[in-house]
Amino acid sequence: MCRLVAALVACPLAACMLGPNYHRPAVEVPPAFRYEIAEARDAANAVWWQQFQDPVLDELIADALAHNLSVQIAAANVEQAAAVLTQAKSPLYPQVGYSGSGARERGSEAGAVPIPASVPNPQTSYQVLAGASWELDLWGRIRRLSEAARAQLLATEEARRGLILSLVSSVANGYVQLRAFDEQLVIARSTKEAYGESVRLFELQYKHGLKSQMTVEQARTQYETAAAAIPQIEAQIAQTENALSVLLGRNPGPIPRGLSIVALSLPPVPSGVPSAVLEQRPDVRQAEQVLVAANAQIGAAKALYFPTISLTGAYGTASADLDGLFKGPSRIWSYVGSIVGPLFTGGAVRAGVRQAEAGRRAAELGYAAVIQSAFADVDDALVTRQKLVEQLDAQGRLVAAAREYARLAQLQFEGGVAPYMTVLQAQQALFPAELNEAQLRSSLFASTVNVYKAMGGGWVTEAEKQTE
Repeated sequence: MCRLVAALVACPLAACMLGPNYHRPAVEVPPAFRYEIAEARDAANAVWWQQFQDPVLDELIADALAHNLSVQIAAANVEQAAAVLTQAKSPLYPQVGYSGSGARERGSEAGAVPIPASVPNPQTSYQVLAGASWELDLWGRIRRLSEAARAQLLATEEARRGLILSLVSSVANGYVQLRAFDEQLVIARSTKEAYGESVRLFELQYKHGLKSQMTVEQARTQYETAAAAIPQIEAQIAQTENALSVLLGRNPGPIPRGLSIVALSLPPVPSGVPSAVLEQRPDVRQAEQVLVAANAQIGAAKALYFPTISLTGAYGTASADLDGLFKGPSRIWSYVGSIVGPLFTGGAVRAGVRQAEAGRRAAELGYAAVIQSAFADVDDALVTRQKLVEQLDAQGRLVAAAREYARLAQLQFEGGVAPYMTVLQAQQALFPAELNEAQLRSSLFASTVNVYKAMGGGWVTEAEKQTE
C-alpha cells in the first residue's frame, strides 16, 4: 500500500511511463564480408537498373512501381496503420460528445400511489447534454500503446519498402531471364536451320547413292534435337512474360523487348560494410520496429496494476416544454471523478505482463535472426556473382573451342578424312554449350541484381517516388 501511495504521488510529478524504454540491443557485426569484391564501387544508393542502359527495362520497372497490386495493397496497409496510431493516441485528449432526448409518458392513476391532480399526466420532457471525459494517463499506458502503434506504423512502412525492393529486383531478373530465353531461342532456331540444310543435302546425296542412310539419320537426329528444344524454350518465354505481366499489374500478355542479353551493360558491384546493411535493409528496420512495439507493450501491461483515473463532466438543459428548453432555469450540469483499480484478477494482469515480456524476447531473437540472414544474403550474393564471372569466362572459352572443333570436324568430313560421326560429336557439344552460355550470362546479371537487393540501399527511396 505504501508503495502504491508513493507511486500515486511521485508518478504524476515525473510524468512517468511504466516499462522499459527502448534501447537497440547489441548485435555481433562482422568486420567485413567474406567475399567482398576488390573492385567494388560505392553504388548501393544509385538507381542501379538504369545502368543496364536499356530504356525498355527502365519503363517496365516504372510501370511496375506505378501499377503493381501488391505495392498498392502495402500502401493501403500503411494508411491503415496510420489510422490505428491516431486511434491509439486519441485517449490522450478529452473525449467530447453530445446527446439529446425527448419523451412523453403517462403514469397509472389507479396505482398504489395516486398521482396528484396538480401533476400533469401524461408528461413531456426534453433534454440536451454536452459531455466530456478524460482518462488521466498517469502511468503512461496510453502513451506506451501509442508508442507501440507508432512502431507498428513504421514497421508497416518498412514492409512496403521491402516489397518495393523485391519488386524492382524481380522485374529486373525476370526481364534478364526473358532476354536469355530469347537468345536461346535464336540459337535453337539457327541450329535447327543449319541441321535442316544438312538433312536435305544428305537426303539428296543418299538418293544418288553418295551417302548412306546412317549418315542421313545421324543428321536427322541432330535436327530433331534442336527442333525439340524450341517448344520448351517458347513455353519458358511465355511463362516468363506472364510472370512479368503480373508484376506490372497487367493481365498476362507479351512484354516489349529492348537490348539483347549480349548487349546489356553489367552494373558495377556496390560496396558496403556490414554495419551499413543494418541501416539500409527494410527487413532489418522492420524487425527493429517490431521489437520497439513489443518493448512498449510491457509498459502498457504493467500499467494495469495501477488504478485508472477518469474525469467526466456534463452540461445541458432539461425541460418539460420545448419552448423553455434553452432558458436559464432549465440548465443542468454534473462532474464526476472516478478511480478504478484491480484488487484480485486471478493473475490476469501478471500473466499479461509475462506475455508482453515473452513477446519482447521473441521479437529480440527475431531481430537478431533477421540480421544474421541479412549478412548471409550479402555474402551469398557476392560469392555467387564472383564465381559466375569465372564460370562465364570458362563457358565462353568452351563455346569458342566447341565452335572451332565443329568447324574442323566439318572440314575433315568434307575432305573425306573423318566420318560424319566426328561432326555429329562436335555439334552435340556445341549446341548445349551455346545454350548454357546464354543462361550463365543471365545468371550473372541476376546475381548483380541480387547484390543490390541484399544490401538494401538508398535506391529504394528513389523507387518509392515512382509509386506515388
